[in-house]
Amino acid sequence: MNGGLLAGILVAAMAGLSCKGSAPTGPGGSPSTIIFPANGVSYSGQVQPLFNQACNASGCHDDGTQTNALVLTSYGKAVLTITGVVIPGKPDASTLVLRIQGSVGARMPPGAYPLNQNQINGIRTWIVEGAKNN
Repeated sequence: MNGGLLAGILVAAMAGLSCKGSAPTGPGGSPSTIIFPANGVSYSGQVQPLFNQACNASGCHDDGTQTNALVLTSYGKAVLTITGVVIPGKPDASTLVLRIQGSVGARMPPGAYPLNQNQINGIRTWIVEGAKNN
């Protein structure tokens, strides 16, 4: 099976799954306050804190109650668990980017507050920079 077909199957499978609740928000109900630099994105400094705030709500991509196989509580689980979710160097082939942009399947995270453009660009930059555990 070629990589594109496998990625397509994974995207289709994930499209039918959603979280039980809406994503948590920052102070005053605003979207996450995590701000990404234009380059030199840090997994521990920006990516994981964003996942913790916007993706790891109970019933979403946490360790215990997630509704699908994708767990975003650590680097190993986010990058190494499901082929195609994060493809280092290839944001446009990474399911994570496609879902947070809303270009494939339901936009993630669900609820009233999608990630802002800085955060989407930051995830893209982290992937372009090799999706390093830094």
